[in-house]
Amino acid sequence: MIRLFSHSAIVAAMAIVSLPMLQASAQTKVPAAPAQMPAAPSAPAQTSTTPTISAPAPTVAPFPKPNPANFTAASPTAEVVNAFLQASWGYDPNRIWQVQAILKTQAAGLSQVIVFVNDKTGKIKPSALEFYVLPDGKYIISGNSILPFGEHPYANVRALMQQSANGPYRGSASKDLELIEFADFQCPHCKEAQANMDKLAADFPKARIVFENDPIASIHPQSVKAAEYGVCVNELGGSGAFFQFAGAVFDGQDGLATPDGATLTLNSAVSKAGLDPAKVGACAATPATKAAVDASIKLGNDIGVTEVPTLVINGRAIPANAPYETLKQIVEFQAKLDGVTL
Repeated sequence: MIRLFSHSAIVAAMAIVSLPMLQASAQTKVPAAPAQMPAAPSAPAQTSTTPTISAPAPTVAPFPKPNPANFTAASPTAEVVNAFLQASWGYDPNRIWQVQAILKTQAAGLSQVIVFVNDKTGKIKPSALEFYVLPDGKYIISGNSILPFGEHPYANVRALMQQSANGPYRGSASKDLELIEFADFQCPHCKEAQANMDKLAADFPKARIVFENDPIASIHPQSVKAAEYGVCVNELGGSGAFFQFAGAVFDGQDGLATPDGATLTLNSAVSKAGLDPAKVGACAATPATKAAVDASIKLGNDIGVTEVPTLVINGRAIPANAPYETLKQIVEFQAKLDGVTL
């Protein structure tokens, strides 16, 4: 899998499940709708039944009334699509949408879904969102991304994270509200995201905030070494020492530009964390440490992390360097959705 690094490259996956309306830190591939919303798409000629459309999301003009003839697929239902979008977008009280079509396709069991999206404030242009629901009803295809789908789209990833995200953490020992950061020590945008992570730790003391290494060696040659040192600092000094080390590495990130500079920077960070650089360096060179870093990278790959920094909030992946107020809003919404008392 090709893994990407970017400041603002939020792919169609993020466009659907998290932040399609961010301006400073997001690019969306959701196709823009014209200023005047188009008529609903035509249904296939062979359609002979008209399913009932119920439980629509709140809407306002200029959404056209859905044409029942454009709901030709047996699944998913409009209710399920709305529940999915509510789970994905419900954190934003200004966002409104309408399921406009759920159509059969040439591929057996593959359904095309078209949703019109707008904003109550009128500050954005209406847009049309299109995605395809796979026959199992558990995933969708949007652009070049495959994403979880359903009324509780983040539940499976949340369960996997609770089981497998074993990196150093700060905050609560409970995994009821788990914020997992996938980051690369040599990534400048991961450095920028640390301010957000510190604010989240302060604002959500009941959250468990976990750091998972996700170095991208093809772009940052010293990031793997930094990750290996981090694993050993955590092993020898615990989570408290790790976050001291991590803060020092991010602060001195420019020193990672060369191999010699990386050694000096990492040793200095180890000393600031109160540990012996020689012991940490020896630990970092072991196969077990390499395996630990590889396992963290694999965990990110398994849930579809393709860029850093990524923050996974109870299974929901979003950019960790998004505007803080939006991050906070999503954490609060996801906690409520999962029945977590803050």
